[in-house]
Order: sequence, then C-alpha cells, then structure tokens
Amino acid sequence: MNPPIGYADDPFGHLHDEDFEDRYAAPVFGAESSLFMGGRRTESLNGNWHFTLDLFDEGLRQKWYAYEPVAPEDWREPRDYDPWLGDEIPVPASWNLLRPEWFYFEGTGWYSRLLTIEPPKAGERVFLRIGAAANKARIFLNGEFLGIHYGASTPFCVELTDRIEPGPNRLMIGVNNARRRGGIPMRHMDWFNYGGLHRDVEIVRTPARFIRDLFAHLVPDGSFGRIALRAEIDGPDGGQGTVRFLVPELSINVEAPVHAGEAVCEAEVRPELWSPESPRLYDVIAEIDGDRVEDRVGFREIRVEGTRILLNGRDIFLKGISVHEDDFETGRVTSKADIERRFRHAKELGCNFLRLTHYPHHEDVPRLADEQGLLLWSEIPVYWAVEFDDPQTYADAQNQLRELIRRDRNRASVIIWSVGNENADTDLRLSFMSRLADAARAADPTRPVAAACLLDFKNLKIADRLTEYLDIIGINEYYGWYLPDFEDLVAIGRNSAPDKPVIITETGAGALAGRKGPQGALFTESQMADVYRRQLEVIATLDYVRGLTPWVLYDFRSERRQNPFQRGFNRKGLIAEDKATRKAAFQVLAAFYHGR
Repeated sequence: MNPPIGYADDPFGHLHDEDFEDRYAAPVFGAESSLFMGGRRTESLNGNWHFTLDLFDEGLRQKWYAYEPVAPEDWREPRDYDPWLGDEIPVPASWNLLRPEWFYFEGTGWYSRLLTIEPPKAGERVFLRIGAAANKARIFLNGEFLGIHYGASTPFCVELTDRIEPGPNRLMIGVNNARRRGGIPMRHMDWFNYGGLHRDVEIVRTPARFIRDLFAHLVPDGSFGRIALRAEIDGPDGGQGTVRFLVPELSINVEAPVHAGEAVCEAEVRPELWSPESPRLYDVIAEIDGDRVEDRVGFREIRVEGTRILLNGRDIFLKGISVHEDDFETGRVTSKADIERRFRHAKELGCNFLRLTHYPHHEDVPRLADEQGLLLWSEIPVYWAVEFDDPQTYADAQNQLRELIRRDRNRASVIIWSVGNENADTDLRLSFMSRLADAARAADPTRPVAAACLLDFKNLKIADRLTEYLDIIGINEYYGWYLPDFEDLVAIGRNSAPDKPVIITETGAGALAGRKGPQGALFTESQMADVYRRQLEVIATLDYVRGLTPWVLYDFRSERRQNPFQRGFNRKGLIAEDKATRKAAFQVLAAFYHGR
C-alpha cells in the first residue's frame, strides 16, 4: 500500500500521530488578506459541494486532500474516504440542519469541489474569498495546504494566482466547529454552535496592483465640512503611483500620491448628513491604473460628550433591541428577506438601534441598515471566560475585530464597536480587553468603543475597571428574572455616577409563547411583560442611560437550555422562533419606545 504523505517510513504512522495538526497551523489568513469588494466582479462558487463529516480527524492524518479523483475500481489502496464521492450539500448552509444525524455534530467537515478556473491573464491576480466558515477553516488546492483562518463570522481571502492549474483544480476546505477553551468564542457559550460554510464562496480577480482597502468618512471634528478618503494599495510598485478619488455628487475629483502603500486626502465639502430620518448615501470611487472600486457611503459624525451620545451634534437616545443571527430553518444562513423582516419588526417596536450579538452578522445587514436608517452596535465574540492569558487567543480576537472593522467601517449605520460581553473583572481580562479597545481605535478613530459589562452585584453599582478604557458603557442586568429584587436595581441607579453614557445592553425575561399561568409564574407571557414594565420604569429615571437593547428580538437555539419551556431555545425573544408570534412584552416595549 502507499502510506499517507509524510509517513513514508511507517505506513501506519498516522494512527499514532497526535501532533498531526501542527503541520497545518500556518500561514494564518487575517485582516491583511481581506479584499475591498465594492464594485468588484465575482465568480460564485455557491451550489453543491461534495462533503463528509470527519469525526476522528482522519482527513489531516491521512492527507485526504492529496487524493486524486479516480474511480473506486482504480484505487491503488483502500480509502477510508473519497472526497469526490461524498454527500452533496449546498453552500452556503449550516450542516447541522441538513441531516437529522448531523444536528449536534462538532468537529471537521470536509468540502470538496473540482473547479475549472480560468488561468490569470498577464498582470492579473486571482483570489478565493470565503464570506464565513464556522469556526476554523483550512484551505487546500491541488493537494497543497495554503493556510488556515480562525473565526466563524468574518470574511477572508486566499490568493490562488500562482497555484491554478489548467483543467480541473481540486479545491478542499476543512471546516471545524469544535468548541475549544482557547477559541473566540470559547467552548462555553449561550447560542447554537452551527458549523459549515454559511456565507458566499467566490472567486475574485484583480489587476497586479490593486486597491485592497478603501475608507471614506466624515472627519470627526464637529465641523461636518470635511471628508477623509484613504486607499490601501497592494502589488508590485505598490508604494508608487497616484489614486484618483471621486464623489461625483459632491464634485470631488482629486488625485493623491501613494506613499508606503497608502493614498490619503481630505476634501472640504459639506455633504447632506446621514441620519435615521434621512439615510443619505453617496457614491465613492477610487481608481489606480486598471483597478476601480466603489461604495455607497453615508457621512455622519458619532461622538460622546459627557454622558450624552451625539449624532451629527444632536443628542440621541438609542431605542434598540438585541438580535441573534439564527433561523429555525436555515441556522446561521441569512437572506435579504430575513434581514428585512428583522428590520421591519424592529421598526414596529419603535427602534432606531440594534445590537448585533454576539459576533459579526452578515455584511448585508449594515448595508441594508445604511439604506433604511437604522443604527447598529457591532461586536466580536469575546464572550464569558475566554483564555485571557493566551497570546494566541488575543491574536484571534484582535484579528476578528480588525476583519470586522475593515469590512464595515464605511457603513454609516455602524456607530459602536464592541470588544466583548459579560467577562469577569480580572487583571488578565482588563489587559486583554483594553488592548482590544486600543486596536479598535487604531483601525477606526471615528467611532466610540464599548463592551457589555457586568455590574458590581455586591456593592450594587457600576464599577467595572474596563469602563475607564471605553467610550460607552454597556450593562447587562436581569433584575426581575435571574435577580428577583427590583430594589437592587433602584440602588444601582442611585449608587452609580458614570461620567460616560450607559446603554442597558441586556435585560428582559423569558416566556414560552402562548403560556399562561398564575400571577408571577416563570416562563409565562404575563410575567415577562411585567418584568419589562418594571425595568422600563426604573431605566426611565436614569439620565446617564442613553439607550437600551433588551434581550432579545427572536427566540433562538441554545442547547444549554433544556427545561420543559425551553427545549433547546433561549425563550427571551419578544417574538417566538417562528419570527411571527409576538409575546405580550412586545407591546410593552413598543409603547415605551413610541412614547419617547
């Protein structure tokens, strides 16, 4: 028999190799590999792929990616798996919902596809772009390992230019959703662990020298009269040349020289400011040599002054709701229709604001929010007790943050970057998350930075040390639900005097839609509605609270919740998992918002 590659001296060496993953740990694809996509043509790789689950990590041990597609009668030795004869499944999809027996699977799923890729023309480069792969993805082309990406929700790109062969190319992607202590998120979390390629996969072509990133924004100096434009250039002689920036409706047509791979300019103009009431967008274009990218950008200023949040210089109260990216039928896969339904329900509540929890949502969410005038809080899954002392965990978190910011910083709707949720106040956590806050400001100095923090429940006050490093303080509190004594919430309001705005990022209660029972009985609609009423009475008295995003718009899957009323769902949704059935608390919150 032919031994698996790498075990030439021992045909059974792979059976005893517990360090097999070490050979597939680098290179790591990160934010620097991302491509600005506005205006680019793509070749979709969505559709049916060959697929198999790999419960014992045999794919890497046995080098399945090296197998040539041959008929079984022509095999030279037995194969435990053939990547070209596996199940066929759609991409994008969450594999958990494709077969009943796959529902709880956590591990590696192998995607395989034969592709005839047109070779690059002279002066052309070719990239593979994966919109999201949960949670860790290894890329192989024609039997060669190209690299690995960490993070379930942000896009990454892999250059294929010099690796494309004439005729069919063997593309394989090993996607692993196993929860792990060192991961972002870590293994203990409160949402369903979907696996798979759950966003678009596509081929992108660029010139040899191209615009890798474009950032356009209103200069945040309070004048509302200057626009900054920046382009990052990649390729041979990337440090030379000239970028032309155009914003036709503002009569901007300027050239900026490239220095150290960047071209930067400012233009003194006074655009119509983007706001929820008037979501005005402008075409922004950048060109260099044969490359051209474009975007639809709203210009607005968001800043903090004392305990106020100012949008375009005007005080704003953020009437919000938290939302998960979860669907009963499609899992993490979303659609324009689903996003629009989400926004419609939020507006019916009276919302001007949504908290996108607890990870980056589909890139179409902020694009549609730009068009519809909704404000967004966007965050990364530094959730609960991550490994704050692990440098690799920090590198993963920082990269996911930078990938999110590079993807969405042209979106006017995104007004807050959040670096985490509900972490205990320890020295290691303070170092970890304060560095993330600095990284967010370095990547985008135009938006405030926040985190969803816990209260000091012993002294009944806002006292998290991380708040010193934040611009906006998020507070998660569940008085009336996990904590029954509402007088403690009143005391917290009395004992706290933050010098920054506070958003109540989580509060609420759970109910099984339609459940009735005695007064005060848990998981009844009446008890949930009563918690909302009492919460809103207290919150309305706190001047430093400048917004809230109760938990949560829809019921969503969470397998750690298994009482008779939950059965694998978090039932705090104002609407049931069918995204149609409203609970009584929906009207309580709607009345509060519409009355402000």
